[in-house]
Amino acid sequence: MKKFWLNLSMNRKLALIAIVFGVIALFGGDPYGGTTIKINEKDIALSTVGNSDKVSVTELADWIIKDKSDFELIDLRSDEKFSEYTIPGSQSIPLPQITSSDLMRNQKIVLFSDDDVAASQAWFILKSKKYKGVYILDGGLNAWKEKVLFPKAPLNAGKDELAEFDKMKEVANYFGGQAQTDSSVAETKQQIKLPTPNLSTTKTVAPTGKKKKREGC
Repeated sequence: MKKFWLNLSMNRKLALIAIVFGVIALFGGDPYGGTTIKINEKDIALSTVGNSDKVSVTELADWIIKDKSDFELIDLRSDEKFSEYTIPGSQSIPLPQITSSDLMRNQKIVLFSDDDVAASQAWFILKSKKYKGVYILDGGLNAWKEKVLFPKAPLNAGKDELAEFDKMKEVANYFGGQAQTDSSVAETKQQIKLPTPNLSTTKTVAPTGKKKKREGC
């Protein structure tokens, strides 16, 4: 079973998760505190197949750098993990608390965890409760570390690839990371340290039951 799961594409994993949550919803209600879940199979199928529900980590980084404020970034991990490091501007709403949060249905919501699994579960729950603008951060925090904080220099790169890598080096520096060149890879191979959260720039949110926002670098 484990080998079968590992060999599945992410779209198929999301589809299976949706099916499992659909069965749970039909027989047991919302597994995270609600009473019922209504399933829009067409909406879920279209989003899963077309990746229309995904936001890339580089796209998110660009939004943050440009100080866009038309979305809510939700960290679904535990409070402990959130305190250790999170993406700048995110709010902590652990997955079991997603249904008791006061996220509004007309908000643009970007969900993330370490990978896509917990985010897919939260996405399904919110979509089933008629939240329209719900998105998954593609690859989660693992992809953020790999592509934004610590991007690797491309091998045998052409002019365009080198120009893109130069851009990502600046992005990495902006978020407190470091691009991985041939020399820096050897230095950080044993352990890559995440940027230390700057508590002095912590953003607070009005008393609504949500966790406060935290800057991740």
